[in-house]
Amino acid sequence: MDESTESYEVFGVGYEGQGIGEFISGLRSRGTRVLADVRLNPLSRKRDFNKRILAASLAEAGIGYWHLPELGNPKWNRAGFGGSQLEVRRARLLFSAMLSQRPAQTRLQEIADAARSGAVAVMCVEADGEACHRYVARQ
Repeated sequence: MDESTESYEVFGVGYEGQGIGEFISGLRSRGTRVLADVRLNPLSRKRDFNKRILAASLAEAGIGYWHLPELGNPKWNRAGFGGSQLEVRRARLLFSAMLSQRPAQTRLQEIADAARSGAVAVMCVEADGEACHRYVARQ
């Protein structure tokens, strides 16, 4: 098949406001093959979304799990995503610069490569992708 006619699906998801069952059901409905967890630290107040438990739940559902901390937003840059327009712009620019570095570029390529054989969900906490660092990676 000519690469220009292939269809790849990479989409962003946040687990905010969802339980694990609902979250996995949503992934399955989109034919997700791999979930790429782009939280710097894959910990959550919601126990089911901690790395080991999440990975096991996804495995039961036939979905792979990758933790990609190279695509995580550093703690010192997170507040900017919830600030004024100027703060959001600054935080996005800083994160965009991080994405241009080799470790992040390698991981982004891995996501693109995986999407050739099935949908890849890029996950963080925020339900609203535009309020999250996932939005920057999408552009």
